[in-house]
Amino acid sequence: MLDGINWIGVVVAGVVGTVSGGLWFGPKTFFPLWWRLMGHEPGSTTNPGGNLSMGVVFGSTFVAQIVQAAAMAVVINLAMRAGSATSFGVVDGLIVGLVAGVGFTATAPLGHRLFGGHGFGVWALEVGNDILNCVLMGGILAYMQG
Repeated sequence: MLDGINWIGVVVAGVVGTVSGGLWFGPKTFFPLWWRLMGHEPGSTTNPGGNLSMGVVFGSTFVAQIVQAAAMAVVINLAMRAGSATSFGVVDGLIVGLVAGVGFTATAPLGHRLFGGHGFGVWALEVGNDILNCVLMGGILAYMQG
């Protein structure tokens, strides 16, 4: 199952997911809205990581992106094996990423956010980036494994 995985592709996809998250939740993009929706005042000095250092937050996030990319690589590899190798391309990888993003990544945290009192807005902002990352990872991995 792990043979045929392009591990350089996994690292590239993990880095792209991390950069995408940084851009998505940057100070000029969605972070201010997400912060308000989380119940914080704009400009407050509360650490988004709670009692964790930002090094731990960013490091853990990067490791999670690598794990997600590795799991996506396994799925892409299995999908490529299920069909003919010549008929599985980047678009197929993008579609696999979209299905994984919407079907698994976006649905799992919905109950957590709603029961936690954060509402649909926080959930939508967070999973929007998760879906985008899955799509990007799927395309990258299909290209690099193909």
